[in-house]
Amino acid sequence: MIDSHQQMDIIEALEQQPIAVREQIVEVSVDMWGGFPKVVEKVFPNATLVIDRFHVMKAANKELNKIRRQVRVFDRGSKFILLKNGVDLTEDEKQTLEQLLNRSKRLRKAYESKEELRAIYESPLTVETGRLHFQEWLNRAQKIFSEMTTTIRNHLDDICNYFRTRTTSGSMEGINNRIKVIKRQAYGFVNFGNFRKLLLA
Repeated sequence: MIDSHQQMDIIEALEQQPIAVREQIVEVSVDMWGGFPKVVEKVFPNATLVIDRFHVMKAANKELNKIRRQVRVFDRGSKFILLKNGVDLTEDEKQTLEQLLNRSKRLRKAYESKEELRAIYESPLTVETGRLHFQEWLNRAQKIFSEMTTTIRNHLDDICNYFRTRTTSGSMEGINNRIKVIKRQAYGFVNFGNFRKLLLA
């Protein structure tokens, strides 16, 4: 754990592990921060870069929520229902969802695009067929999620690597959420050293 987001600082910290250990890493799951590919290439010479699926879905949900606000759907609980996975909705939530979507064609299209993207990830695809499904989705969704679809196109190779072994960074996201809770409970730290000690305790 280091007090930096700088690319060279991250590389320096990771290179403290012997090269024999680092050569055994075959996949690295990351978000879409632009510095990660160079870090992985430099530190883990045998690793395949995988853009984490949950960060891609997070970007889609962010766009969907922005559209929700733009079409002025502010009902209590509307954000939760729209962002929740469709397969996990209760019958009452499905009825509420339909009422929300009936108020805006744009919102409906955005919601359906989000769910189509999730369905791609849930399908038993290869890297090659996954790419085809993503490209078809991008062609449909670019008018709705213009900014996000551009980002996906720029990272498409690494996004589709997910279908090799379905690697995610879900466990790290759980750790990050716990860290955020600790930070809120502490109301800040005087220095990074104290923060690091608490997290590693």
